[in-house]
Amino acid sequence: MTRRHALLAALLLVSACATKAVYSSPDAGMVELEPLLSAEVRADALVIRVTSTGCTAKEDFAFFVERKGDRVAVAFGRKKMDHCKAAPRPMEIAFTYDELGLKPGQAVAIVNPLAGR
Repeated sequence: MTRRHALLAALLLVSACATKAVYSSPDAGMVELEPLLSAEVRADALVIRVTSTGCTAKEDFAFFVERKGDRVAVAFGRKKMDHCKAAPRPMEIAFTYDELGLKPGQAVAIVNPLAGR
């Protein structure tokens, strides 16, 4: 194998590994994150928009909150996959600040990747 082939193989390996967002939580280990269509901070809740093919429910999602000093990071992962056959459509799911263990209006970073539409 030439040096050029080795470099190409390394680049392909790195790009393949970079396609899945993973979040490390002390409680749950490594979890693949759900790609979000969008995320919105409202007065009473964080609202995420995900893709559903007909069988997505709020209960299918887990969230992880990580605090480091003044900084708070929130991640959302799917516990149950949506295997229905309906046409994909956006779905909004709201998590109240109380559910997340946050103060209303508290600054948060959402670490999920954004999905292409």
